[in-house]
Amino acid sequence: MVGCVIVHNEKIIGEGFTSPYGGPHAEVNAINSVKDKGLLTEATLYVTLEPCSHHGKTPPCADLIIKHHIREVVIGIKDPHDKVAGKGIKKLEAAGCNVTVGVLEDECRNHLKRFLTLQEKKRPYIILKWAETADGFIAPDPNLRKSTPEPFWITNPYSKQMVHQWRSQEQAILVGTKTVLEDNPKLNTRDWAGKNPIRVVLDKDLKIGPHFHVMDGTVRTLVLTQTKDPSKYVNGVDYEVIDFTQAVAAQVCKILYRHSITSVLIEGGSRTLQTFVDEDLWDEARIFKARKFFMEGISAPYIQGKLQSEQSILSDTLSIYTHD
Repeated sequence: MVGCVIVHNEKIIGEGFTSPYGGPHAEVNAINSVKDKGLLTEATLYVTLEPCSHHGKTPPCADLIIKHHIREVVIGIKDPHDKVAGKGIKKLEAAGCNVTVGVLEDECRNHLKRFLTLQEKKRPYIILKWAETADGFIAPDPNLRKSTPEPFWITNPYSKQMVHQWRSQEQAILVGTKTVLEDNPKLNTRDWAGKNPIRVVLDKDLKIGPHFHVMDGTVRTLVLTQTKDPSKYVNGVDYEVIDFTQAVAAQVCKILYRHSITSVLIEGGSRTLQTFVDEDLWDEARIFKARKFFMEGISAPYIQGKLQSEQSILSDTLSIYTHD
């Protein structure tokens, strides 16, 4: 979300952030929160992203700033969206506003990284997530699994709760066929208050039947398959056809971009995760390491990135890497 603060004589008199899709933008909410609108002519408006200059779901924010005669405008970064891309700044300057651009630019880019990735790279912001044992396994030996599909937990309940918090923050979550067949996950948000992510499932040969949780219709689900026969599709589930003999991750990114999905949490198994790593399509990796030992099993993926942070969650260690 874009953030906006209005300051008069070193005092914050208004603030706001972007409403849910289709609602007022940050500047509108900030201006509306100012009790004495007469102060706006002497105030400075700070906003993380360039004010829009076009009619979309809402009127142009630049017009509203001009209407209230706010002369000082400080912008974190330009909006790369082709409908804005400097046009908001030009409109403000043409109206006599003193516009400063590029303040705390790195911090603003980090805050708006999902939106910027979608606009600049034409794909969603990709977060890899997995848990591994102390000896580097992401899953136990298949012979150790029970006959009934269910998740095999490596981390403690607090780490699990954090993952559900992440699910509520990202627009989509993606897994492969094997994860669904072995774990039968719901891929929704349960241990944290928040929205459910869109479920994206790679299912080349449509091995996942309608009795699995991901096909229950309770959450929007998108299945990527090579099967073109609609008679084999489950009602209430969206399908897209891709070529599994070609670069899978790149095709996934194109489809998610077409669906306007800004971020995706990859929670698949080792093969699915490694697919995105091998195609160099990831922005962030969140890796839990537990104190458990499997001795044998499926090895965790291998990545090279920049370690941004490390924290202990009781017996688990969470390391967050960003792509170099």
